[in-house]
Amino acid sequence: METYEAVLEALGDSTRRRIVDVLRRSGPSSVAEMAARVPVSRPAVSQHLTVLRRSRLVTYEESGTRNVYRLDPTGMRDLRAWMDGFWQEALDSYAEAARKDAASGRSNSMAIRKGLPDE
Repeated sequence: METYEAVLEALGDSTRRRIVDVLRRSGPSSVAEMAARVPVSRPAVSQHLTVLRRSRLVTYEESGTRNVYRLDPTGMRDLRAWMDGFWQEALDSYAEAARKDAASGRSNSMAIRKGLPDE
């Protein structure tokens, strides 16, 4: 599975989106700190963090007996690269259609204004 696909799948869950938002707003946090901010148990937060880690949205460091999680920009970078390519293809297609329309549209637009059939 491509990284951007894993990111889209991971962010398809509202709890995981909320965890990402907590990390974005609050910075590095432990599971206990995140569980206090989202309406799920610590074990559930841990399971969601595993999915987020596999999709390269979060990373963690061991700090004593706890893991401190932080956002990993890698997953979002991969998603952004895919989205940029997606939009670039759409914009290129639109530009090509506009060029074709401009090349043939002058006679067609004049015929439409005069009530004549398109050429």
